[in-house]
Amino acid sequence: MATLDDIRHIARQRFGYDHLHTAQEDAILSVLGGHDTLSVLPTGFGKSAIYQIAGALLGGVTLVVSPLIALQLDQMQSMLAQDLGAVAQLNSTQSASERRETLERLATGALDYLLLAPEQFGNDEVMAAAREARVTLFVVDEAHCISEWGHDFRPEYLRLGAIVEALGHPTLLALTATAAPPVREEVIDRLGMCDVHTMAHGFDRPNIWLGVETFHDEATKTQALLDHTLEAEKPGIVYVATRHAAETLAQALTERGLRAEAYHAGMRGDDREHAQQAFMSDRAEVIVATSAFGMGVDKPNVRFVFHHSISDSVDAYYQEIGRAGRDGESARAILFYRPEDLNLRRFFAGAGQVDEEEIARVALALEAQAGEGATPVDPAELREAVGLSATKLHTALTRLEDVGLVNALPSGVILADGELAAPGAHTADDLGELQEAVTEAAEAQQSRKQFERSRIEMMRGYAEVYDCRRRYLLNYFGEAYEHSCDFCDNCQAGHGAAELGLRPFPLNSRVTHPAWGAGLVMRYEGDKIVALFDEVGYKTLALDLVLEKRLLTPAQ
Repeated sequence: MATLDDIRHIARQRFGYDHLHTAQEDAILSVLGGHDTLSVLPTGFGKSAIYQIAGALLGGVTLVVSPLIALQLDQMQSMLAQDLGAVAQLNSTQSASERRETLERLATGALDYLLLAPEQFGNDEVMAAAREARVTLFVVDEAHCISEWGHDFRPEYLRLGAIVEALGHPTLLALTATAAPPVREEVIDRLGMCDVHTMAHGFDRPNIWLGVETFHDEATKTQALLDHTLEAEKPGIVYVATRHAAETLAQALTERGLRAEAYHAGMRGDDREHAQQAFMSDRAEVIVATSAFGMGVDKPNVRFVFHHSISDSVDAYYQEIGRAGRDGESARAILFYRPEDLNLRRFFAGAGQVDEEEIARVALALEAQAGEGATPVDPAELREAVGLSATKLHTALTRLEDVGLVNALPSGVILADGELAAPGAHTADDLGELQEAVTEAAEAQQSRKQFERSRIEMMRGYAEVYDCRRRYLLNYFGEAYEHSCDFCDNCQAGHGAAELGLRPFPLNSRVTHPAWGAGLVMRYEGDKIVALFDEVGYKTLALDLVLEKRLLTPAQ
């Protein structure tokens, strides 16, 4: 096993790094020690250096799963420019001959690093080449994408755990910039990480000033945002909730003399690329975007991130404001808040929900199509059979997988479990067990729905907190922060130095509630305590009632 001196030597001599952050060194040592590793590091801490150096010291092939082709290309070009070894990319834009060449290099061990999207593993040729290769390190970049609690969930990431096992479970490294405790837990669970070391470092971005402006009228709120954007130092990002708002606000800023671009998922790919490149090259001063904009965007001089509407979670909000001030200079993050905007977020949170009847319909359709021997079922055929949207079908399958009724193969098809393998052959007991599993899956979905709503409430809490906003954010991510930051609106108004008061349960300690079960103490808000419960999400309770009724007890 390489020593810390070995790591520093290769980082300096081969990779050109004058020094590594302690967080990078800790993660590399963990990987080299054979531990599956989850590393949560802020943007700018050099997450890619972790897998580059660890991969070089391990030898063999390092597979890097990344969700965006543009992000993969950026990483590959950087590695090629540094002459870090044999690096290739595998994606849908390549010609058949380019793919064949890349797969041959992978299978024969002629590659050191291969960057690809998770969808590529649905190709049998890719899996065959990966099995032939000596894969020593499997890297999941933007690992929060695997979590339904995360802010950028990608269903295709859910197959990665099965893929890792199909490759003999090489050492697994999961990297992300933002992951609250429930996101970390789900990443570990979904990836099937073993002997895992979890490392979360430095969520604080002290150079970003935090503020909230509250309104009760939509027109007044919008006008205030336009005024702030006109006056603010450029460049900057304005986040909105809808495509219509992106186009409307971009047009309004343009009419006021700013070089503004709209960006949302409904635009043609070429138009999105044009808008992003205009912003990245400073041809555009402001980009007005939905949450579709941002992953893989590393622009150091963003001076502000304004939110026209409240985000659906603190996870998403913190990731988005983290795109400001990456050069270390001062930047501003302001939320333009109208309490009524929460209704839109609650509506979005209800999209794609499934009920027990729909889950049962999927289970029975699997039974009808699987046949003897649990034959794999094509999800496209299954969707046609059940008449559900792709989102609803995915949700139902995920819940059925959670309760062990179905499995997902690396190829992406759904494999009916043994209980569903023989249509019409079930006894009454078998059918009762199937109904039990469906009911359990439906209950799990209800818990998820309740959890999502609780996360919106935590975002509301940030908007309305009468205390240091930085403390609120860092506590949410499990990081203690007891003092005032003096760099948010509340602190500068004299509201940040809240009395610590009675704290009967330490932060990040486990507690149990008689109705809600086990939970984690997240923060104190004056005479209230906020806990994250495993089954029902975030709850805020009055401390005097907690103590009087013994509503919380330390977990055994």
